[in-house]
Amino acid sequence: MVNKQKRVAAIHDISGFGRCSLTVALPIISASGVETVVMPTAVLSTHTGGISGFTYHDLTDDMRPITKHWKSLDLHFDAIYTGFLGSFEQLDIVVEFFDTFKKEDNLIVVDPVMADNGELYKIFTPEFAAGMRKICEKADIIIPNLTEASLLIGEDYNPGPYTEEYIEGMLKKLAALGPDRIVLTGVFFDDTYLGAASYDNSTDEISYAFSKRIPGYYHGTGDVFGSALVSALMNGFDLHQSTEIAVRFTTESIQRTADAKTDIRFGVNFEQSIPDFLKDLKLA
Repeated sequence: MVNKQKRVAAIHDISGFGRCSLTVALPIISASGVETVVMPTAVLSTHTGGISGFTYHDLTDDMRPITKHWKSLDLHFDAIYTGFLGSFEQLDIVVEFFDTFKKEDNLIVVDPVMADNGELYKIFTPEFAAGMRKICEKADIIIPNLTEASLLIGEDYNPGPYTEEYIEGMLKKLAALGPDRIVLTGVFFDDTYLGAASYDNSTDEISYAFSKRIPGYYHGTGDVFGSALVSALMNGFDLHQSTEIAVRFTTESIQRTADAKTDIRFGVNFEQSIPDFLKDLKLA
């Protein structure tokens, strides 16, 4: 018997160069055997991290007509996966999209892309963080980093190292916003290991997935992690297993990039990590 192919709607921007957002989500999720339907929120010539002079084209006006057309086709999505949103209006549009396509048998996965290293991205305001909270309230799973988590729950950013008590408190405060499951990235208890913590509110289970820390800051790794997590979930792995798979895939991609001494602004070499990723997913 052939299993029905899963389908994910990915709502992110497209940065033509720099390996992030849809240029990461589309190949990774597709490689995992999942049909990937894309709604671009903006088109940029490059990502914005450390690269100047980039072009930016806002696609807010296209998003509602796309939603209407997909609704007319009676499309069903096994997951809806959101990332970078470029305006307050897009926050409202995504909520409408959730209301249109949410079913009892699908997942809403939100990566609340807006901040890192203790600071909001320059294009966002504190008011945008409050707007992102209402999207997270409708999610089944959210994937914030520690900076985004602090903004979502209205607390000052803690640069770490962290304690288990602190991380577990953060996870439970995030779950109180509405999502049943949380994956918190950028977790570390010492300078040797870095990873993620996952929490299932329905079972009160907390688990961790770590790998050896690789020095440096690499752009696009959050999108690599989130796309791998969604891929694993769509292939039947539970939250803890999916988090472990995503950590391994992201770490391997960073290590390959570090070994090659590639300009860190160019994103990480996830492409050559895909064969091992598919083995992890038991697809190869």
